[in-house]
Amino acid sequence: MNVVPVALGARSYEVRIASGLLMQAAEQLAPLSRGRPFVIVTDANVAPHAARLAALLHNGGLASDIITLPAGEATKSWGQLESLTDALLERGIERGDHVIALGGGVIGDLVGFATSILKRGCNFVQIPTTLLAQVDSSVGGKTAINSRAGKNLIGAFHQPSLVLIDPDLLDTLPLRDLRAGYAEVVKYGLIDDFAFFEWCEANGAALLSGDPAAREYAIAHSVAAKARIVAADERETTGVRALLNLGHTFGHALEAETGFSDALLHGEGVAAGMALAFAYSARRGLCPGQDAERVAAHLKAMEMPHDLASAGITASGATLVGHMLHDKKMDAGTLPFLLARGIGQTYLDKQVDLADVAAFLDELPR
Repeated sequence: MNVVPVALGARSYEVRIASGLLMQAAEQLAPLSRGRPFVIVTDANVAPHAARLAALLHNGGLASDIITLPAGEATKSWGQLESLTDALLERGIERGDHVIALGGGVIGDLVGFATSILKRGCNFVQIPTTLLAQVDSSVGGKTAINSRAGKNLIGAFHQPSLVLIDPDLLDTLPLRDLRAGYAEVVKYGLIDDFAFFEWCEANGAALLSGDPAAREYAIAHSVAAKARIVAADERETTGVRALLNLGHTFGHALEAETGFSDALLHGEGVAAGMALAFAYSARRGLCPGQDAERVAAHLKAMEMPHDLASAGITASGATLVGHMLHDKKMDAGTLPFLLARGIGQTYLDKQVDLADVAAFLDELPR
């Protein structure tokens, strides 16, 4: 088992990674039970895993109950937040209890936010079932729902008590979702780890095809990278954690244009957004053009969106920049961008002219 500590003082916890870890769920979760039942929150797509988890807990002498929500990004909403908190209260949830978030990023974000506000703060455990959640959203305590104004604008920092990652859960994940999660893997190489980007170029295809060694290495490496950044800047106050948003400013604008629907998955938006961030950096003379081309070429080779056309976006630059104005990183009327001086050399730029960004986007083929 790989054990990655997330060092946050009194809020510290472990991320445990091992194939077959779900089979050890009762053993792993018993210390958190307090003799109380767990509530497992999942979605319709993951319901079979939830039933399996409940059976494993039962066999280990632990009681549980299951709440199943609709699948999809639309579940990160006020309506589903209300339904979930009501359901948890109906089950008599106590502040010391642990709610289990079993699913992808949507379930993790929603459960994390619900437990952050329920009785002014309850505990939760992350058991992520998608690659995107395993390498990114399950670690670090960012929780949120979406609103009409944009993505993840209503939320809180609320750290889990424990994260259990079983790469075997990816065996049933559709290839499209696996690719979407891969965007968050390659992101760590693009931020500050050129050697890991080279590893992705050499091993990305094996990871997507289900190679166990490649999959486990990518997950453990990514989690360790995120844990290091989160420990240095838990609430994104110094600018260090902001590096994790590479591709997200462009990507969220693309997602907003598609109505936060399955037309463009979050990881697909991030993939296209990272390519756009490198292309824009190259256009401004900050980054070698060959680096931007190399990033786009790798994403294309992985059959992922790598520009506006492959993301299915036809909107004008002004429209896309309009979506960016709702970004939660807006500060004193300016929007910081994650740009790059090269692969593995990402930095936060607070002097970006949005009119120039719109002009850049208008130059791109649709």
